[in-house]
Amino acid sequence: MFVDDMGYADLSSYGATAYATPNLDRMAAQGVRFTDFYASQPVCSASRAALLTGTYSNRIGIHGALGPSNTHGIHDDEVTLGELFQSEGYSTAIYGKWHLGHHPQFLPTRHGFDDWYGIPYSNDMWPHHPENPNAWGDLPTFENETVVGYNTDQTRFTTDFTTRGVRFIEKSVAAGSPFFLYVAHPMPHVPLFVSDEHAGHSSSGLFGDVIEEIDWSMGQLLAVLDFLGIADETLVLFASDNGPWLSYGNHAGSALPLREGKGTTFEGGIRVPFIARWPKLIPAGLEVNAPAMIIDIFPTLAGILGAELPSHPIDGKDILPLLSGQSGESAQEAYYFWYHDNHLQAMRSGNWKLHFPHRYRTMMGQEPGKDGIPGKYVYYDTGLELYDLETDIGETTNVAADHPDIVEHLTTLANLKRAELGDKVTGAIGAETREPGRIESE
Repeated sequence: MFVDDMGYADLSSYGATAYATPNLDRMAAQGVRFTDFYASQPVCSASRAALLTGTYSNRIGIHGALGPSNTHGIHDDEVTLGELFQSEGYSTAIYGKWHLGHHPQFLPTRHGFDDWYGIPYSNDMWPHHPENPNAWGDLPTFENETVVGYNTDQTRFTTDFTTRGVRFIEKSVAAGSPFFLYVAHPMPHVPLFVSDEHAGHSSSGLFGDVIEEIDWSMGQLLAVLDFLGIADETLVLFASDNGPWLSYGNHAGSALPLREGKGTTFEGGIRVPFIARWPKLIPAGLEVNAPAMIIDIFPTLAGILGAELPSHPIDGKDILPLLSGQSGESAQEAYYFWYHDNHLQAMRSGNWKLHFPHRYRTMMGQEPGKDGIPGKYVYYDTGLELYDLETDIGETTNVAADHPDIVEHLTTLANLKRAELGDKVTGAIGAETREPGRIESE
């Protein structure tokens, strides 16, 4: 399950107190909860590309959030998680938001999924946007490759995608087929919608209702695994694609005590909840503090399947030793955070987080939005700044001057990565804006 714009502190097990998430809390108690897990970028399409391919999204020419005016999408040369599982005889399905291209050649059914019901891009890309309704046309809903409606009632999204997921599991088990299910809820990305059954259920308004319905969704999926007697042998993963969209105020979540949110490479934009349960291998109640990233999911699942990785470069590493408690060490020396077209803005190695000079948006000192109408960001510039996340999780104290050796080492690593994948801002090797498709290592 991959949800949209859920903040680091939007689950009870990560600090939320205004509403309850008992199913996801139970999943964490029965499995593993990561405290330092990252989306690859703080924006929708790029994050989903990284999840499904195991690569930094700028390697494959996916930036930002694709919309109805875009003519590109995921390239035929890429191997997705759907295709990986199909190659090993699994039934595959996606229910929810795709966001990797809406033209026929880019749809999930052309990239490894046997069944899809959902929307091709974000749920706010429709003619009912409160700020600018003329900016978007009608939002299509797809059944595989057929548009079955426009501007579908979004109060049914979470329920309908969950129901489809439950039926897919039941059908797969009845057919004796192993299965890979990808549930990509559009919520809690604005505009927020909740079903009549869950409206008013929480004591914290619409946002709380939406989160509790997502928790209910996971509860339904866990329950069918129990009912069918396959819970112990089924790996279940939960994550968010990026942090909360803070300008929306009471319709946005929280990343506290992290700094900033979606659209920034500060921790609040990229550090997200990540929970995994697999009773036959993952010990109950495990907490992992080592850094890991969404790019690591692809090679991890490939390793579990015994499937060969694609011949082209994969940026992720197998984190099964972290998931199973066999290791407490990060699988990678460093993780890199690009944003916009192809700008390396920050990196993390061990406890150290280094920001390179860039402009970022913030709601600091601004009036937050309310009831679906966003507030206005202001913009600031950050310099070359080093933070020790072990003692300063909120990135408040720049210690670059105290640790020039660390800055030099991390900058050297960053320049090696820039030479491979480019940096449009610094003018490193390969710095031009990438066209969709794979960039081979140089």
